[in-house]
Amino acid sequence: MVQPATESLLFRQGGGRGNEENGGVGVRNEGSVAVSSVTAILALSTFVAACIAFGFGCAVGYSSPTQSSIMEDLGLSVAEFSLFASILSIGGILGALVSGKMTDSLGRKLTMWILNLFYISGWLAIAFAKVPWLLDLGRLLLGFTNGISGYLAPVYIAEITTKNVRGRFSSIVPLMVCWGLSFMYVVGSFVHWRTLALIATIPGLLQLLLLFFIPESPRWLAKVGRDKELEAALLSLRGNKADISDEAAEIKDFVKSLKSFSKEGILDIFQKKYVRPLLIVVGMLVLMNLGGVNAFAYYSGVIFVSSGISSMVGLVTLAAVQTVTGILGTTLIDKLGRRPLLLVSSAGLCFSSFLTGLSFFLKEFHWWDEGSPIFALTGLLMYMGMYVLGAGMPFLLLSELFPINVKGSAGSLCNFIGNITGLFVAYYFNFLIEWNSAGIFFIFSAFCFANFVLTATMVPETKGRTLEEIQASITRSSD
Repeated sequence: MVQPATESLLFRQGGGRGNEENGGVGVRNEGSVAVSSVTAILALSTFVAACIAFGFGCAVGYSSPTQSSIMEDLGLSVAEFSLFASILSIGGILGALVSGKMTDSLGRKLTMWILNLFYISGWLAIAFAKVPWLLDLGRLLLGFTNGISGYLAPVYIAEITTKNVRGRFSSIVPLMVCWGLSFMYVVGSFVHWRTLALIATIPGLLQLLLLFFIPESPRWLAKVGRDKELEAALLSLRGNKADISDEAAEIKDFVKSLKSFSKEGILDIFQKKYVRPLLIVVGMLVLMNLGGVNAFAYYSGVIFVSSGISSMVGLVTLAAVQTVTGILGTTLIDKLGRRPLLLVSSAGLCFSSFLTGLSFFLKEFHWWDEGSPIFALTGLLMYMGMYVLGAGMPFLLLSELFPINVKGSAGSLCNFIGNITGLFVAYYFNFLIEWNSAGIFFIFSAFCFANFVLTATMVPETKGRTLEEIQASITRSSD
């Protein structure tokens, strides 16, 4: 039992003002955790994690503007290109299987180093591919990177930020993913697919350079018993003159209490107290994927053309919409909270999927030939905009709801199940849209509605609380 330790984290009050001069950075204590305004190192660390999120988006968005040219240059059939596009999800499944264990064993920074080697190698294989198998191998390597970075980036950012900016900073990850998508859509409309693959290596090269200047996650350092490095990392992130004693003590106390009753095995994640968080995160990921995320992201250009809209006009407009909604979500997440944005996002995904399906339905029966492209454009733009608004929430909640001793196991499990459903949609979409172009989007809409119901009934609000407070409350409620 760790009741005393967790209760002290939940109900500890007081504090006071810390040093108000920190090279222009104000610092104060809220409860037991030192809360500071954003320091240069915190901003840089977030940017470095965001670089790999941008690369994630590049990998996902690559197939949309390049489909026709790759098929023509390499003589690929629809089935072969569908394999190329969907093999990203196969790599994602492999990455998901090891994501938690790898980041827990090697640390967040070393894992980033390794991922960048896979990332750069994957793009080079695609850029210089002369045969389909090398193209697929490169895509597989990118998928493996995505399978790990999709978990790693939000977890790292959540572990280095304070409660007052955690949501805002974590929401940068889906924003960067969508900027990567948009970048591929726009640039891919103008350059050859091999050149686009070479350009896509830039985020990985940039991150490799900047990794020298950022600290390891303080919570991971506490987990492996490197207390001196923990304090140094916190001081780096909060500012040299910040009082980090309370925050360091809280992190160490909580990690110590976890070790006293958990051996950190894979089966620990199936304890009663973690059933609800597992159902929430797994459910959100599965329903989001079955709601058509990969279909919209991988084949946006095809959807535009099928609905009678210029691919160029559609993809450029889509990039602008994603940027606006992403910035809006980043601004609002710590003000409104997680639940309101998730509800708006899932409701918007449901309506926009239905609207896209309606456009194909009208087109099929020639009931409103002038209006159906407008419905398709509106539906697709709205879908991707709403996706940006809520895309990062499942992994943000994963990083918030699960303590450090089971976070790796939870991440691997949730990531794996999410990628399995993503693979199914990515591979079969080209065949399903030929089978019933309207019906498949109506099915997507139904899954998005189910996600809305899940959010409304089960997702807790976590804004304004430290990770230790959130996780201690879960432990305490199960005792």
